[in-house]
Amino acid sequence: MIIDTRKIQKAIIENKKKHGFNTTDVEYELLRLYGEANELFEAWHKEDKENINEELADVAIFLLGISEILDSDLGEDIVKKMEINKKRVYKNGIKNV
Repeated sequence: MIIDTRKIQKAIIENKKKHGFNTTDVEYELLRLYGEANELFEAWHKEDKENINEELADVAIFLLGISEILDSDLGEDIVKKMEINKKRVYKNGIKNV
């Protein structure tokens, strides 16, 4: 199944607008993303399996929202980055320069 990330990004921004959330301040969204990543970490640390998926979704929502604010297609960006990573040489998980 192919996911239209651009469509999801637009839906995320529309939902934020509908509820009066920020849709322009990238720095603020990055700080919120950090908070969501911390909540994911806490859920993982507590082995709160019910909450882990929800926190994963929150992190993804913030990433997709930031991508839309920046007028970037996160799906395309991921595919491009994966192609770059395929060509990189790693040893024990560390990139060789």
